Amino acid sequence: MDTRIEYDKTNPSSIEAYAQKLIGKTFRNVWEEDEAQQRSDILAEESEEYVSSDDVENKKNKGNLGQIIEENFFHYACNSDSRPDFYEAGVELKVTPYKINKNGSISAKERLILTMIDYFAVVNENFETSHFWTKSKLILLIYYLYQQEIKYKLDYKIKYSRLFTPPEQDIAIIRHDYDIIVNKIKAGKAHELSEGDTLYLGAATKASSSKDRREQPYSSELAKPRAFAFKSSYMTYVLNTYIVPGKQTYEPIVANGFVDSFEDYVVGKINKYRGCTVDYLCKEFQIDVSKKPKNLEAMLAYRILGIKGNHAEEFEKANVVVKTIRIGKNGKIKESMSFPNFKFKELIQEDWENSTFGNYLRETRFLFVVYKADAENILHLMGCQFWNIPYEDLEVEVRNVWERTKKVIADGLEIEVDSRGNNHTNLPKQKESRVSHVRPHGRNAKDMYELPDGRLFPKQCFWLNNTYIYSQIKDELKVDQF
Repeated sequence: MDTRIEYDKTNPSSIEAYAQKLIGKTFRNVWEEDEAQQRSDILAEESEEYVSSDDVENKKNKGNLGQIIEENFFHYACNSDSRPDFYEAGVELKVTPYKINKNGSISAKERLILTMIDYFAVVNENFETSHFWTKSKLILLIYYLYQQEIKYKLDYKIKYSRLFTPPEQDIAIIRHDYDIIVNKIKAGKAHELSEGDTLYLGAATKASSSKDRREQPYSSELAKPRAFAFKSSYMTYVLNTYIVPGKQTYEPIVANGFVDSFEDYVVGKINKYRGCTVDYLCKEFQIDVSKKPKNLEAMLAYRILGIKGNHAEEFEKANVVVKTIRIGKNGKIKESMSFPNFKFKELIQEDWENSTFGNYLRETRFLFVVYKADAENILHLMGCQFWNIPYEDLEVEVRNVWERTKKVIADGLEIEVDSRGNNHTNLPKQKESRVSHVRPHGRNAKDMYELPDGRLFPKQCFWLNNTYIYSQIKDELKVDQF
């Protein structure tokens, strides 16, 4: 037995209590204090093997922070055992970063990778006894503060160390997410998996190269390697609710008890008011329209769901974005759907697999709340649906628009100014793709970003075409209910 071990490896509480000694230390401190491991093979102080090369620091040794905690603090050998790290106690160790945002709030820096998905094995497992759940139902979370200005990862400071198991209401959603992922694999569609398919648990890409592919059991199509992962939005909620004391939490939609399907529950609650006018709903939920509240139609959806503010616990955990859609009395949607502005210089440095816009669509699930105008132009609630962009639409249509945008900017944006002072460019236009296009989205014409060649140009963003959004709405939400 290792005489350095100061905890009971069969007792989760003992493991957690010992882990509290990490708080306030850097990873360098942990390694230096472990005298018996001063010359270990994990790293050598300021050697080219770990900290003197940015390339080695950021790429070759990615993941070594967890290895330092395992070998230099808990004193057990790092291994690829399929069991939890502290298997006698059923505890899995995860070392994960968080960041402080510009507004002072804190959030998880990334999703929490749990286990690789073995496409051939997972189709024969059930949730309760699955490899994933065995390693995920009790986790020792070691949170460290990511700071961009710190050069070496060894110098990141550990701030929190807590045991975490998802609460029962979350487990119901995680189980449902797991079934969605596995059922897609069983349908021979592992290559079409997307984090937008699910709420808390995602199927995250996990490969050393964007070209990596592996076989799947029910299709000859090769699929990207993926891992079960708690989404970054869920980990942000975990951090703020269960790890950091005293943080404000959001209102839950399901306040008491459990539901078989969270999404069905949400759709059912909103659809009870199908056909009601906006004026009626404002009176029903006591919203003062004289103050002309922003996003009134979205506010009404939250009130119907029992949320007093504009943040619902489950939506925050799942990165669900509420989008209200207005269908005019002519049966068309007037507005296309906008997304955050992109910076020209940053976009041309990205690749599609890790692009800001591509990842946003991959990882986001939307709740479309649909309203339709009658002959007198009075808006009625038609209902709602959860939606994420289909795989082919994203990886073919949107990708083409994104790649063309990048090339146009990199090659030098062509700008013509007409007699009225309006700009005309060679950026992708709505008529060129059935799904997406690029156009301005700033406060005004003077709201600009710098182009790679130094010219200033009005801010732009990617849009999903209004005709495309209409095509994605379920037929029953287009049919008059009044």
